[in-house]
Amino acid sequence: MKLNDLRILQEDSLNKQGFKAYNRKTLRIGLTGGIGSGKSTVSRMLSKKGIPIIDADIIARQVLDKYPIILKNIAEEFGTEFIDENGNLKRREFGSYIFSSEAKRKKYEDMIIPYIEKEIIISFHEHEKKAEKACILDAPTLIEQNIHKDMDFTILVWVDMDTQIKRIKGRDKLNMDEVMNRINSQMSLDEKKEIADFIIDNTLTLTETEAQVDTLVNLINGL
Repeated sequence: MKLNDLRILQEDSLNKQGFKAYNRKTLRIGLTGGIGSGKSTVSRMLSKKGIPIIDADIIARQVLDKYPIILKNIAEEFGTEFIDENGNLKRREFGSYIFSSEAKRKKYEDMIIPYIEKEIIISFHEHEKKAEKACILDAPTLIEQNIHKDMDFTILVWVDMDTQIKRIKGRDKLNMDEVMNRINSQMSLDEKKEIADFIIDNTLTLTETEAQVDTLVNLINGL
């Protein structure tokens, strides 16, 4: 059941989803959005309210150090010019390169996603051993990679396209082509809205966003 009002998270909607029927001690919750939607802001709010977060972006950086074969494959497939003199990935240059082509981006994802998923599973197991009430996976491509199917439910941080473009340009100092390449590399937020179980409208003020987060946390704690 999708929420009719993007600004309100209704408790009866949660119950109708049947989430109380899950037997796993720790709820696995997916949090996703799109570039510029403010997902990281919502993630920090949830963390401050005591819900542990697994950050897929952090894991994506960590696996480059933990599994050197990934950088080796990047150099072989895309060129050594994306590796600096210290053996580190030139993230900005490489990002602009792979986001310019769906085929290049897909090839890179095929290289790195299996390692990211492995570390995500390990992280979930660690939280489950602690008998945490819930644990949130913060992942920008949660739905694109079908990881949402392994979650008990999914939260989407949504904004309209104009807001998304404005935030990316202001934050990342990219030109319009670079902005649209990054937006188009992901499923649109409106498409994700049809899949997500709960939607947080982040086009509003931070106070209003936090009010939605508070409602959601109360629902989670009540399960």
